[in-house]
Amino acid sequence: MHAPSTHNRGVTPAMLALICVLGLCGRGALASQDDVIGAPQFYSAQETMTLRDVARANGLGYVETRAANPGIAPRRRGASRTVALPTQHILPDAPRRGIVVNLPEMRLYYFSPAGPVLSFPIGIGKVGKETPLGRTQITRKAANPVWFPTPSERAENPALPARVGPGPNNELGDRALYLGWDEYAIHGTNNPDSIGRRDSHGCIKLYPDDIETLFRLVPVGTPVVVVNQPVKVGWLAGELYLQVHPDVADADAIEANGQPAARAADADRIIARAAGKDADRLDWTAIHLAEQKRNGMATRVTNTQ
Repeated sequence: MHAPSTHNRGVTPAMLALICVLGLCGRGALASQDDVIGAPQFYSAQETMTLRDVARANGLGYVETRAANPGIAPRRRGASRTVALPTQHILPDAPRRGIVVNLPEMRLYYFSPAGPVLSFPIGIGKVGKETPLGRTQITRKAANPVWFPTPSERAENPALPARVGPGPNNELGDRALYLGWDEYAIHGTNNPDSIGRRDSHGCIKLYPDDIETLFRLVPVGTPVVVVNQPVKVGWLAGELYLQVHPDVADADAIEANGQPAARAADADRIIARAAGKDADRLDWTAIHLAEQKRNGMATRVTNTQ
C-alpha cells in the first residue's frame, strides 16, 4: 500500500474523503438544498512524487487527477509543483440513497442514512468488459474473500487458477460487496494503481483503505445505482455549478496524452433547465469553457446576485 505523504501527516485517503464531507476542506454536512460536496484544493507535490502519487495521497483516482492537470507529465517527479485537486463534486442526478456510481467520473457516492455523503474514487471495467449500468443491490459481504476468476479472466490469462484464496495474489483485495448482478462486485484491490482507471473486467474497485470504510458502513440490501453522467449540474449556497467529465471512452485518451478527444460537450440545455428562473444569471462564457475543457473541475456558472 502506498504510504501517505508527510504533507498529510499520515491521513489516509478514506480519512481525507471523510474530512472533506465533514467540512474541514471547505464545507459541512450536505444541506438539503445543496447538491455539491467538498471544495477545490491545490497540492504542492514533493520532490519524489509523481501525479499518480499525488492522486493516491489525496484520495483521488489517476485519470480524474490527470484530466484536471493536463500540463503535468504523469511520471515527472518535481519539487513544489502545484497540482489542482478535483475534490469538489456535484452529486449525480440519481436517488440519494444507498450507493450511486457515476462511470465517467469513476467515482462512487454513499448516501448514509445516518451521516454525511461519502465519495470514493474507483476503478471500472475496460473496453469490452464495461461495468453495467442500472439498478441492483448489495446481496452479501465477505472479508478476505476467495476470488474465482471468471471465464473471460482465465481466457485472458490462462495461468490463473480456478480459485485464489486471500492474500497478495487475490485481485478482490481484503473486502468485497457482492452485487445482485452475477460475477460483479464492489471490492478492494491488490493493485492500488488501478484506481481511477478502466482496468477491471466490469467490477468496481476501491483503494484498500476506502473499501474497508465502505465495507464497515454498508449493510446487505443497500441499493446500488450505476449511471453514465459526464455532465452534472447542481446548486450550492444559491449558486449553480457545472461539472463536465470526459466520457468513459476518453479515459484511455487521457492516460495516453492527458487530454480527452478534441470535442466539446453540450450541456447548454441541461444548464438552462437547471437554472430555471435564474437563467438570466448564467455565465455562458464559463459554461462553454467548462464544456470545452471537460476536466472534471466543478465550476460556478451563475453570476452572484
